[in-house]
Amino acid sequence: MPFRTLDDLNAQGQRVLLRADLNLPVRDGRITDMTRIERLAPTIRELSQKGARVVVCSHFDRPKGVRVPEMSLKPMAVALAETLGHAVGFAEDCMGAEVEAAVAAMADGDVLLLENTRFHKGEEKNDPAMSAALARLADAFVNDAFSAAHRAHASTEGVARLLPSYAGRLMQAELEALDRALLNPARPVMAIVGGAKVSTKLDLLGNLSSKVDVLVIGGAMANTFLAAQGMNVGKSLQEAEMHDTARHIMAGAAARGCSILLPTDLVAAAEFKAHAEHRVVPADGTPADMMALDVGPATVAAVKAKLAECRTLVWNGPFGAFEIAPFDAATVAVAQEVARLTEAGKLASIGGGGDTVSALKHAGVAERMTYISAAGGAFLEWLEGKELPGVAALAV
Repeated sequence: MPFRTLDDLNAQGQRVLLRADLNLPVRDGRITDMTRIERLAPTIRELSQKGARVVVCSHFDRPKGVRVPEMSLKPMAVALAETLGHAVGFAEDCMGAEVEAAVAAMADGDVLLLENTRFHKGEEKNDPAMSAALARLADAFVNDAFSAAHRAHASTEGVARLLPSYAGRLMQAELEALDRALLNPARPVMAIVGGAKVSTKLDLLGNLSSKVDVLVIGGAMANTFLAAQGMNVGKSLQEAEMHDTARHIMAGAAARGCSILLPTDLVAAAEFKAHAEHRVVPADGTPADMMALDVGPATVAAVKAKLAECRTLVWNGPFGAFEIAPFDAATVAVAQEVARLTEAGKLASIGGGGDTVSALKHAGVAERMTYISAAGGAFLEWLEGKELPGVAALAV
């Protein structure tokens, strides 16, 4: 999909409404992860240095259309200023006469953060009146919030239809990485999909099986596929009602020429706790009183062998209960191999969604992959083949 970037925007003296994602994790009033601000900063710096008047808007949490003091973006203005090394003003609302006056008072290069867009019911309803009110604040719109692009809201989709619209550097990086992952990838392409339930990833599995050459299924959802083939999975988490669906997915993948790689061995334990007594068992031989909590070394070896043949990897979901040792072993081992191949220039590796970012950070490889998306739901919906309204609105 062709779209305009900051390279196409003559920013000098322009009022630029920048949609950011400042929905950061906060605990006891303190921001616990600055990743989204750090990734947003290059776009703001570039616009400011080019002489734009940068008006930043974002949602935070779920105030449901009412003003909730604890959900104010005011603390984000402080964090943003510290990251940028640049003063950041703050407006007590995101639209209206007072906000318009604050924007009119800005000088070239200034940065102003608006209050939480979700304090207004019109945001999530994509109300045309709110979109128009936001549009009055700017001469151009830049969307740098891929993580909110799956929502057709006033500040993501509505306003983009009313102003010349551009992708920020973070949005651009996301779209280029996703294009490299599935739309125009170097082949063969492997997808690793983990997670607890097949039922939550039907669209994902269906779309990927039509796009990739090898589909590796891990996590607890692999148990459902194994059980669907008549294998004994003991007391492992699995969805008996999804057995027919699992068989249908496998048949569909085979018809499309996509090979599915399931575990051939598992790491099983009687208890779900750190350092629980465990042992490696065949994929069809989990004891009745035990549960599979990771895939085994033979499966890891098989995945590594397939990786050596591939040029592109899309990763969504861990292989096991990576949060507790020793059930993180498979995820860490495969992640280390992915990082090695990426650094050797043999693999383009793109990961994201759900627990994937945490798992890759746990493995120590997040900075060594080609691209890690922190977008969550938007990343998943894109992998599912769905149109993202916030992205579609940027098309030229």
